[in-house]
Amino acid sequence: MNKTTLNALTLFPLQLEAHYAAIPREYRHWAPPSWDGIPSEHFTAIEQLCHVRDIEIEGYQERIRRTLDEANPLLVSIDSEPLAIERRYGEASADEVLASFREARARTVETIAALDERQLARTAVFEGYGPLTLRSLVHYLCSHDQQHLAGLQWLLGKIEAERTSM
Repeated sequence: MNKTTLNALTLFPLQLEAHYAAIPREYRHWAPPSWDGIPSEHFTAIEQLCHVRDIEIEGYQERIRRTLDEANPLLVSIDSEPLAIERRYGEASADEVLASFREARARTVETIAALDERQLARTAVFEGYGPLTLRSLVHYLCSHDQQHLAGLQWLLGKIEAERTSM
């Protein structure tokens, strides 16, 4: 795997934590009146953290495992909004979620770093994305990370607009 992507995946937990810490405490469960323009799912700051953790473990780790173990598997998308409601994301402890995510991401990076060219070339079909290689899937994971940093920055923009209009 190329070093740029692997480094981005490795550093993401620190970036996620820093972006979350930038959200004022009183706005960590706040939802804007409109989600127009958000580059990620329609989640509050705490819900963003929970989503990233769950997609890491139940989404990407499982997709990587299946791509390695199965012949051209169909990798399903996860419907995140019902999961957020069912798991009560809004009530989660950010410290616990971040700790769990850090551990999960360390395992993901360790798995990816150990892959050889043959493994990275294994194929699958990702619902909503189409045919891909395991290398492609890793890039999509990195892209997903960036969408959620952008989502937290978007929330900060909405928070500033909200504070200014008060």
